Amino acid sequence: MTAEEYYRKGNEYRKQSQWHEAINCYIEAIKLDPDSPAVEAKRMLDDIMAFYCKDMYNP
Repeated sequence: MTAEEYYRKGNEYRKQSQWHEAINCYIEAIKLDPDSPAVEAKRMLDDIMAFYCKDMYNP
């Protein structure tokens, strides 16, 4: 798969609230293309997870 395909798949997962799968897709997209829009998408998703899932980040 290409970086663009991983990014789009990540967006699909994000829309379905499947956060873990979305993050994994964004990470793969970033590995293939460090300038991918997945960089910003992952950053935003990380911020959302840090806000809503504080226990997950701070056990």
